[in-house]
Amino acid sequence: MPRSAVVRVPKAGEMVAAQLRRQIVTGQLHEGDALPSEAALMGQFGVSRPTLREAFRILESEGIIQVRRGARGGAHVLVPGTAAAGRFTGTLLQYRGTTLADLHEARSHLESAGVGMLAERRTAEDLARLDEALAQGEALLGDPVGYAERHDLGFHRLLIELAGNQTMIALLDMLFSIVELHNQSFIKSHPPDASSETKVRAAHRAHTKVVDLLRQGDGARAASFWRRHLSQVSEYMISDPGEIVLDVLA
Repeated sequence: MPRSAVVRVPKAGEMVAAQLRRQIVTGQLHEGDALPSEAALMGQFGVSRPTLREAFRILESEGIIQVRRGARGGAHVLVPGTAAAGRFTGTLLQYRGTTLADLHEARSHLESAGVGMLAERRTAEDLARLDEALAQGEALLGDPVGYAERHDLGFHRLLIELAGNQTMIALLDMLFSIVELHNQSFIKSHPPDASSETKVRAAHRAHTKVVDLLRQGDGARAASFWRRHLSQVSEYMISDPGEIVLDVLA
């Protein structure tokens, strides 16, 4: 039989992991719930202890269960998050020698598209949350490091959260986890100077402008403006076009 025609049969541990995973992601099992005992699960699935523990290792590596040892041990459910996916994405980008410019370009396209979507579907409640975020940012204008660490990326995350596309939220969360590390590295290597507050105020004006465009419901202008803003951010943050993700995550 040609190699390409060979069908791989999943191992028993993978099949058990798939069934437990489905119960978690469909909400049949909730965060913090303890899975049944090993004996009960072995009986339920008709598998051996090594096979069940293989399933546990798969799910634990995915960050959706935690296996505790000791008298009160056992497997407990975790809510699937983007942290583990972000770590995997970071490792993959490092392996590929991906530049930070490449990452920021992808972020710019995704985020500006999200802003355009938000302009078309924003609600009064969305605008109120954005206004609240702007007020929080304004209170930090005199503290450039505080603005960068406690507000700026949070504002970007809020825009995508309000846009409401879950796939886009997940993808950008993975990129944001790397951007956040890059921001931290940049802050350490660029102590605040006389121009820092000016740059922070310019960023805040851009935040205010995009909210005004969202309020007007002008998706095309909002997306175009945000793409230009993110391009300026990238130019400021990346002095060496050859700088790679590995330089940030190593």
